[in-house]
Amino acid sequence: MKNAVTARLCALLLALVLCGLPSSGAELGHSDPGRYIEHVKWLAAPERKGRGAGMPELEEAGRYIADEFRAYGLRPGVDGTSFLQPFQVTTGGRMGPDNRFIVTTAAGEMALKPSTDYLPINFSSAGSFAGEVVFAGYGISAEEFDYDDYTHFDVTDKIVMVLRYEPGSFKQKRRGARREYSHHSHLISKAINARDRGAKAVIIVNGELSGDDGDELVKFGGISGPEDAGIAVLHVKNSVADGWLQRAGTSLAELQEKMNAEGAPHSMALLDVRLSVDIDIEREKATLHNVVGYLPGKSDEYVILGAHYDHLGLGDQSSLAPSQIGTPHLGADDNASGTAGLLELARVFSERRDTLERGVLFLAFSGEEIGLLGSAYWVENPTLPVDKAVAMLNMDMIGRMKSKLYIGGTGTGSTFKDLLNKMNGSHPFELSFSESGYTASDHTSFLPKEIPVLFFFSGLHGDYHKPSDSWEKIDAARAAKAVDLISRVASELIATENEPEYRKVTSSEGHGESPSGGGGGGYGPYFGSVPDFAPVESGVKFADVRAGSPAGKAGLLAGDILTQFGDKPIKNLYDFTYALRASEVGDVVEVRVLRGDATVTATVTLEPRR
Repeated sequence: MKNAVTARLCALLLALVLCGLPSSGAELGHSDPGRYIEHVKWLAAPERKGRGAGMPELEEAGRYIADEFRAYGLRPGVDGTSFLQPFQVTTGGRMGPDNRFIVTTAAGEMALKPSTDYLPINFSSAGSFAGEVVFAGYGISAEEFDYDDYTHFDVTDKIVMVLRYEPGSFKQKRRGARREYSHHSHLISKAINARDRGAKAVIIVNGELSGDDGDELVKFGGISGPEDAGIAVLHVKNSVADGWLQRAGTSLAELQEKMNAEGAPHSMALLDVRLSVDIDIEREKATLHNVVGYLPGKSDEYVILGAHYDHLGLGDQSSLAPSQIGTPHLGADDNASGTAGLLELARVFSERRDTLERGVLFLAFSGEEIGLLGSAYWVENPTLPVDKAVAMLNMDMIGRMKSKLYIGGTGTGSTFKDLLNKMNGSHPFELSFSESGYTASDHTSFLPKEIPVLFFFSGLHGDYHKPSDSWEKIDAARAAKAVDLISRVASELIATENEPEYRKVTSSEGHGESPSGGGGGGYGPYFGSVPDFAPVESGVKFADVRAGSPAGKAGLLAGDILTQFGDKPIKNLYDFTYALRASEVGDVVEVRVLRGDATVTATVTLEPRR
């Protein structure tokens, strides 16, 4: 009997080692596919209306998660009294009641009607302005196409009228390009270009229309851009603008035909047209909540497990089904799947709370879809000392699991690859590693605090950011196995004496680099900064600067706020995007940053993207 008991104990210890579990703790339970899918179904139900920022349904989802944490016996993670950590964000804007547009010509004054004749663009500055009007073609300066609507054309203090889209000659020069239009066609690009040339406002007109397209105004809030582009931007109907041009002896159709045929600008002043405009935009604010639960361990160190629970609501500029904006974008995979995994992990670890060597902090983030805002807020307002965090494990889209599981951030912790490789044989997945931790999800917010991160992701699919991302398409059984793997990784990190040391990944390798941050993805040359998505009054704050990058070599630091890039002022991330896209590899650019109360100037030599 004694030998048989000993043999069983040895077999159990061997199984624990082979499964990658700490032999000093109790064996972990398993994620329950039935419980898992019920969480997904509740969060992604049509009644939740897509859990958009500022929507009561998102707050309802936060309370649901808090109730589950409470039921599992987690401690309230905010001052020991609440599971909800509030923070305020700007979720959008709407037209106020005091929009006015007066056109003055030799024939007299005419008042335009908002929403009928014109509409402010959602990223327009508010306020009053008046001035003369000039026509600046497509409003584009594109050195790569040898085209500039502003050549020898001073628009300082003028109101610039520009066409949407871009000259037809651009497409001929872009043969093989996947996109129909270049980035120069973006309305925010046209606005930034005019603003940087001293214009006081931009008037957008549709120009030539195809097929049965009507001369429709864009929907307010439907155009991608910053909260405030630093210049007034309005959309005016063709019929209105054409009347201004006819007073100068021409028309939109005639000018556009010439520009497209010749591939050359036809900019001109409209001497008989003066505008006086008041723009009233009311910015919409909302209080969002991170949901924070804690299981204390025997030490004051802890491991963070996280997932975001917000999605796109009824669809916005991030929707990949723009014709269905107004329909709930259910967000089953993105990211009810990760949130359900977080809830299952909370249940599993709560069942062995007395064996935890380190604590476990469960963080359900809000505001991820509008810029990683919840995680950015937590790292600046942590509910536990940041220096006691051993690692952060993030789950974002783990519900469409097939044979491959993507794991990012494997280079950010000294022990991560060995730890994950030790799990071989205990799960059914092919693991695909990416060393970089910089991807467009919440773990990225933790890297500037030098916390090692792992990011678990099952891959993109055709329902991404569409209303069709529904619970029926979730593979609960395989997702539960992924959660089991994550629980084993977390268990090792909770128990191990050999905790991972943070390592800064110097290459730009990895999935989905933050757009326009000068990192590894996007367009233009390589700069090497990573943007902090927490709002600043003006400029772009660096969450981090990659070691060995052009920015790093120039001495730029995490926390710096970029305010000038060459001759271009930088007021927001879009300004930085277009300034970088307009540059070339090898350019030597003088930049200015705010570092605390001091202004620091540095010279950056741009490099090719790697």
